Amino acid sequence: MKTLKYLSAYPEHIQQRVIAMISAQQLGPLLAQRYPNQHGIQTDKMLYDYTLSIKNEFLKNAPAISKVIFDSKIKDIQHALGTHTQISRIQGNKLKAKHEIRIASLFKNTPPEFLKMITTHELAHLKIKEHNKAFYQLCQHIEPQYMQLEFDLRLYLTHLEHQASLA
Repeated sequence: MKTLKYLSAYPEHIQQRVIAMISAQQLGPLLAQRYPNQHGIQTDKMLYDYTLSIKNEFLKNAPAISKVIFDSKIKDIQHALGTHTQISRIQGNKLKAKHEIRIASLFKNTPPEFLKMITTHELAHLKIKEHNKAFYQLCQHIEPQYMQLEFDLRLYLTHLEHQASLA
């Protein structure tokens, strides 16, 4: 594994450490020890309820969400693990917006912390569209461990990619 596409924005010394862990077959066991559980959210209805509960706790004044689904068409190759879309329609003389969140199907089989991280990320887009300092502060307000979870998710995706290359 020459390049670590999920970790390409991180410093070289971190990438080298991850490569060494992969070579020593330590990355998988580390992630399994750190995140031993899997969540039970397997349907779109369960995902919608889960997302709505987080929204209601932290983003009460944010726009309503009309749909939240697991989407098998989202591929990490498109540099997305989830999407937030706003569909605007004119109804009479009013402009109505529907907000939809789609989360990659791979999150059906991840630790609950990773599902919360990606859900938090997409919910934050209800308030802030760009990935700026305020956006990440909001993510950390919703999930205090957001930054660590994002990094660990990148490690997890790197591990999955490496396992797939061995098969």
